[in-house]
Amino acid sequence: MKLLRHGPRGQERPGVLDAEGRVRDLSAVVPDIAGDVLTAAGLARLRGIDLATLPLVPGMPQDGLRLGPCVGAVGKFICIGLNYADHAAESGMALPAEPVVFSKWTSAITGPDDDVEIPRGSTRTDWEVELGVVIGTGGRYIAQADALSHVAGYCIVNDVSEREVQLERGGGQWDKGKGHDTFGPIGPWLVTADDVPDPQALNLWLEVDGHRFQDGNTRTMVFGVAQLVSHLSRFMSLQPGDIISTGTPPGVGLGQKPPRYLVAGQVMRLGIQGLGVQRQRTVAA
Repeated sequence: MKLLRHGPRGQERPGVLDAEGRVRDLSAVVPDIAGDVLTAAGLARLRGIDLATLPLVPGMPQDGLRLGPCVGAVGKFICIGLNYADHAAESGMALPAEPVVFSKWTSAITGPDDDVEIPRGSTRTDWEVELGVVIGTGGRYIAQADALSHVAGYCIVNDVSEREVQLERGGGQWDKGKGHDTFGPIGPWLVTADDVPDPQALNLWLEVDGHRFQDGNTRTMVFGVAQLVSHLSRFMSLQPGDIISTGTPPGVGLGQKPPRYLVAGQVMRLGIQGLGVQRQRTVAA
């Protein structure tokens, strides 16, 4: 299934993509794509619905019909740094012995095609296409062998970053440079785990103004999805709707020679195999 949220900002309604690529409204079935709806029982209930019986939403998704963040009421937005060996190398940083963990504020979350703000005074705003993992069944101290059974599904994340704030201010604490409003586009849809046979075999890419900067595959992750879910559950309870953004392949602006960063008026386009495409325009904050 491809679950989504459609409508104006702050007024999104739950929906599902049908076989013809049209949006069917789920408002009469569930209140949102959030919380218990994402558990195994909640998803099983949705799978049992004949989509043809659901109201058809006017317009085409991402072509006149706005899509919001594909998950609502996100409790935690957890990110992993330096999780592709070649990205760590281009950043001039050592390969981590265990996952580098930081957070994005949930106020950074925005829709897959909404504008991305360049913060006031920023000259080093950067892009990062990432595989997002959405927790379905919560837990603590999850065994790696069981970890994928706790995943509701997957989505695209653009982990937009302000490098000066991230790396040069705050004593090496990354969160400030990662959490600006609009720095967390997610979607266009949450693809349930049963439709992603192997999360470690997905191509992912990102373009700025039509030039492809990132082109990688999740098989080159240092720590795979199962490892990350298990590892994080040692330090916090994972809960339905939590998002884990799993790191980015090489090709970020910081790694260009010379470095290249975003300015207002540009267009980012990014995608992951089987998970859709995002498109954002950059604007001044």
